[in-house]
Amino acid sequence: MTEPPPPPPTPSLSPQTHKNKSPEIPIEIVSDEEMALIEAALAAAGSSQLRKNARSIQSITFLAKRRLSTGEQPSSAGGDIEDAGGGCGSRKRSRVFESLLHRFRRKRGLSVTDITSTEWCEKQMEYYLLFGRPEVSKAMKAGIARHTVLEEEVVKRVEVRLKTVEDVWALKLMNFMAGVNQLLFEGLTRELPLIGFVEGVWMVGVVDEIRMPAIETERSPTLVETKTRVQATLPGEPQQRNAMLQLMCYKYLWDNLVANEFPSRKFLDFFSLNPHSNLSEEIIAHSCKSGFAAETLDDLMRYFQNTCSMLPPAHDQLLLRYELQEDHSLLHEFDFTYDPDWVKGQTQCTLEFWRGEREARYTAEEERWKCKYCQFASACPTNADSNPSIIKPPLSSPLSSPK
Repeated sequence: MTEPPPPPPTPSLSPQTHKNKSPEIPIEIVSDEEMALIEAALAAAGSSQLRKNARSIQSITFLAKRRLSTGEQPSSAGGDIEDAGGGCGSRKRSRVFESLLHRFRRKRGLSVTDITSTEWCEKQMEYYLLFGRPEVSKAMKAGIARHTVLEEEVVKRVEVRLKTVEDVWALKLMNFMAGVNQLLFEGLTRELPLIGFVEGVWMVGVVDEIRMPAIETERSPTLVETKTRVQATLPGEPQQRNAMLQLMCYKYLWDNLVANEFPSRKFLDFFSLNPHSNLSEEIIAHSCKSGFAAETLDDLMRYFQNTCSMLPPAHDQLLLRYELQEDHSLLHEFDFTYDPDWVKGQTQCTLEFWRGEREARYTAEEERWKCKYCQFASACPTNADSNPSIIKPPLSSPLSSPK
């Protein structure tokens, strides 16, 4: 692996403001399926108890690397990234079938939170996939509730019944286009879904907030992420680094969407979609109300591609906000610069783990305080007296010191 680029300067702290919201609140169509885009957020370290499990560490390792059964192998038309390189040796094919990406994200793609949760601790992410997500803590519930309130300030939620997987993706595309229209006409939108094909994988995410600049000569929108804090203190470097990675991934997805032609064929193949099947009547009705005269997923994809082609790249300056959970007061706003080499390197490193190209790494020695909040701490080999297999993450952080 090549040496990573030198870290950029420490992000400056610059208070940011935005104009009052328009009284006209647009409608965004949402469903329970949308929650799948953020369900991996529950993989973050929590204070819940580790469920008692009789498996030994050897059994855990075996489960993480076991070969999938014949019934789990992808079809030749599935379009999965694991299908590439079919002429390689048996050892490489074995790694493909054993990958966590194939086992757990084969027909849904990775989420941005999958990337950030893996950066936080690869071993914890591995356990999460094998044994299930942690219970939602009080702090997590407060954070989710706060994001819902922020979204409802500018977006009206409408429940829609979905009948097919094509309906699900039609809904996501409509939500993206509705959010972009709001951004362009009102200068602000929140909870915007993104999807892109980056580094050979499909990735999805939901941006907290996007703002258009107040200066008319500047067209690039600013991506914003809001984090809530239980105490009136700022997080340490590892938490800031993780949040910065999240925002950079969103810009990576956004810029990929607006700069490149959307790979429709790969999209349809990977998610097993029929572009010509009729959407449900409810979806068709809502698409018409939103200004998209569409009866099939193919119709909506044409609108989606046209929308993406008209958008500018996101601004290189990204904004990370920290609020106090108790009263939602602003603790600080971090204005930092996008580092394309760093985020690409972090993504590639993470994908090595997901693709089964190497074992999960344990958290670095200087960040072992994370283990105190991990529900899998009692089962993790890092708590043994000695562990020669511990490997520190190879990539430097864009932050030079904790703030």
